[in-house]
Formats: sequence, C-alpha cells, structure tokens
Amino acid sequence: KIYLSTLNNIILPPFKATSDAGVRTFMNSFNELNGIPATGNKMLQRDILKEKWNFDGFVVSDWGSIAEMIAHGYAKDGKEAAKYAANAGSDMDMESYLYIEHLAALVNEGKVDEALIDDAVRRILKVKFELGLFDDPYKYCNEEREKEVIGSESINNTVLDVAKKSIVLLKNKNQLLPLKKGGQKIAVIGALADDKTSPLGNWRLAAEEGSAISLLEGLKNYTGNTITYAKGADVITENTSFAKEVKINEDDTSGFTEAVTLAKSSDVVIIVLGEHGMQSGEGRSRANLGLPGVQQQLLEAVYKVNKNIVLVLHNGRPLAIDWADQNIPSILEVWQLGSQSGNAIAQVLFGDYNPSGKLPMTFPKNVNQVPIYYNYKSTGRPNMPAPDEVFWSHYSDQTNQPLYPFGYGLSYTTFKYGNLKVENTFSENKTVKVSVEITNTGKYKGKEVAQLYIRDLFASVTRPVRELKGFEMIELEPNQTKTVTFTLTENELGFYDNLGEFIVENGNFNVFVGSSSLAKLSSEFKI
Repeated sequence: KIYLSTLNNIILPPFKATSDAGVRTFMNSFNELNGIPATGNKMLQRDILKEKWNFDGFVVSDWGSIAEMIAHGYAKDGKEAAKYAANAGSDMDMESYLYIEHLAALVNEGKVDEALIDDAVRRILKVKFELGLFDDPYKYCNEEREKEVIGSESINNTVLDVAKKSIVLLKNKNQLLPLKKGGQKIAVIGALADDKTSPLGNWRLAAEEGSAISLLEGLKNYTGNTITYAKGADVITENTSFAKEVKINEDDTSGFTEAVTLAKSSDVVIIVLGEHGMQSGEGRSRANLGLPGVQQQLLEAVYKVNKNIVLVLHNGRPLAIDWADQNIPSILEVWQLGSQSGNAIAQVLFGDYNPSGKLPMTFPKNVNQVPIYYNYKSTGRPNMPAPDEVFWSHYSDQTNQPLYPFGYGLSYTTFKYGNLKVENTFSENKTVKVSVEITNTGKYKGKEVAQLYIRDLFASVTRPVRELKGFEMIELEPNQTKTVTFTLTENELGFYDNLGEFIVENGNFNVFVGSSSLAKLSSEFKI
C-alpha cells in the first residue's frame, strides 16, 4: 500500500515535472497501485494526470497491459478489462486489441460514455496534428533524412559527450588515474573490453549488433603505451536475445592463466567487468548483486599478482562490490554508454576528460541492505545509545551506511566547500537563499555538481532525514573559487500531507551543501 503522502512526495514529482515540461504522451504501467492496476486506475490517469495537472496529451497502455488486468485478478474477461481501461483514462490500447473488439459494444450498452471515447480520439489526433502528420503522414519515414542524420558527426559528437558526462569515478587511491600516455605496459583484461554489442544495452531499438565502439578500439587512439589484451573469462556463454534469458559463464576459468600472466608482466591493469547489456531491462531482475559468473574470481586472481588495477564497471544497476572497494585502487562506473562507449571510457582513463558524473542511486555494501536510499525517515531510535547496546535501528552484522551514497562521484581534482551563508527572507518574499563558495584545490581543471539538501526537523507528517532540493554544475580552474547560490521557495520547503494537499508549515530546517547526499557543511533556518 502506498499512502497519498508517499505517492505525492516521492513517486509523482518526476512525472509532474515531465508534464510541466510539455511531454505529449504518458504510458500507464504494468503494476498495480493500492490494489488497482495502473491501466485501470482512474485516480492516476483522470483525476491526477488529466484534471489536476491539466495534461492535454494522451495516455497509451503498456504492451498488452489492458488484457493483463485479467491475470491481475481485476477484470474477469477482455470486455471488462476494456471497460475499466477506457473509463479510467487509457486513451490508446497497445497490443491488447481489446478496444477494437469491445469498445463499440461497451458504448452501445452504456458502460462507457461516448464522451470519453471522443476525448481519447481528440487527444490522439491533437498530438498527431502537432507532429505534422496531417500534412505529411510519412514525415518521419524519410529515407534520405535517415541517411543524413543517423550516424552523423553531429550525433556521434553528442553521444560521446553524453557518455563522458555519465561516467562516475568511484575510487582513485594514490591518483592511479588518469593513466600516463606513454612508457607503460598496460594489460586490458575482461570480455566486456572487446564487446561491441553489450554497451548498447537492452532497449536499444534499431541499433545494429556490434555497432558500438569497444574499449579496446577506443584505446587504440592512445599509442604511447604498449597495450595488450587477454579475455580472462567470458561473461556469457551464448548469444543474447531481447526476449530470452542471458546464459552466464558460471564455471569456465580456462582463460585465467593467460590473463594472470599478462597482468604479472604489466605496469597497470585495466580490468573490465560487470553485467552484459542484456542483463538489464524488463524482466531482468537479479537476486545477487555481485559480479556475474566467474568475474569476481578473475578479479581476485589478477589482484594477487598486480595491485595497480583500474576496475571499469559495466552495469545497468547498482552492484555490491564491497571487496573491490576495499582492495582495488581505482574504480570507474561506466554503465552501458551506447555507441561511443569505448571512446568515452578511453578519454576518461587517459585524462582527456575529467569525470564529473554523480550516482543517481545508492550503491549497497550488501544485497541484504536493499532497499537502501538516502532520503529515508528516522526511526524513534536512530542512534546507538551506548557502546554495544542493541536497542537502536541497525543491522547486527552490517553497517547501515551504503557503499557509495546517492549523488557521489569523484574527480581527478579536489574541491573544497566553505563560507556557507543563509539569507532568510521568507517572511517578506517567501524565499531563502543559500550560498556556498567552492574552490578547486587540485591541479586539474574540473567540473563539480554542488548539491543542496534540507531536513524539515518537525512536521505534521514526518519528513526524510535529507531531501535534494537543488544542484548546480560549475567548472573551475585550479585554485579558482566560485560562489553558488540556491533559492528555496515554498515549492522546495513544502510537502504533501496524507490527504494529498500541498502545505507549507512554519518550523525549523537544516540545510546541507556538498558533493553528495552525505554533505557535512550545514546551517539552519526557521520559517
């Protein structure tokens, strides 16, 4: 069960932001909300989306989700499912074909108001008109345009830029990164280093198999070192398919000897591990968040002979890599970066791009910490009252802290936060301004994402221990200082109560500013 305060404060805000930004279509989901499948949920589709938010685009069902309300135990047959979906506000049926079969009869029987059908049709045709499809039904099927646009220099440059910005530096002990551009013997180990399909991910639409730049290909742009590759071990044992389970290599370690021998004779090892791109996406949940198959064994075998390791992680979800964090000096989270993957990673490895990415989710130390997130609520016993006392909210065999918190990400340079100021003019103009000075204290030019979090200390509905309310990216030269200013308004300081009403209450707030959700620099104010 999800209460209205949780729905409005946590779940709906991203969707509301897209509606405000002018998105023209929403898709209802497969899951249910408080016992009612989203496809048949009038509160979500009509009351909130179309009425409260004044959304004037259209809602499309997820693939077959109208028919799936039967398996949910909500509709007894296809006709009833079509009735529930149409009345709830699902304007377009994708792949159930139940509207085609039953809507006319439902209208004639008075079970679906014809005005609702008119509204759905009007919404769909309006979006088609906005797209210019009435003037040219084949506007987006132009083969000449396709040849000019797909794979163009402009698009490749944009894809490369997005990929570089997405990389997160998780660890860089003793500044092993960036790598020197000459005079080193570098071992590259791991099947994913030579994979031209996995970086494309799962939902890659019409992307061609083998069309991504692999890391090995990206490294060829750097010729000053001797770079040698050994696979070490396969991640998968069969070719992947969108609709089939991925077969993981669970026992073949026959390539370990070659990889370990290479690592032993090298100055630095780049080991590329993680999930195959097809392990993420719909129907791809995992109960174990460690490195799949024999990859952890490979990592530890290489570590025994060479400690100078850069771990490059490909994955579509947070992984539990506590051993790697404790032992591997440098770790790069590179996700599945798309067609320019190898070029982006290589540019970061050799310092032509200083990583600035931040984690959009929390990484656990152990899968048993999941669910784990930064904006949790305090219990009545949040802290240890005395050494070894058990009566507080904690694990007896694991810290409460994550491996890497939300918003976390390092740079090749370092940043210092200071001179935090709060200008509280809420009583006059409903604003609180928070400013902080950020100085680049390292030797590289770099970008930093300053993050502001608040805590409403006492409220009629308990609030999270921290909530992200602002962030801004700045770029600083070495020794340069800039001031970043955030403005908090009623939108940031208020919240939805259990009746679904947005309220702003007088009270005390803590404010935190820093480089992640664990920011320590803090102040307070009262409204």
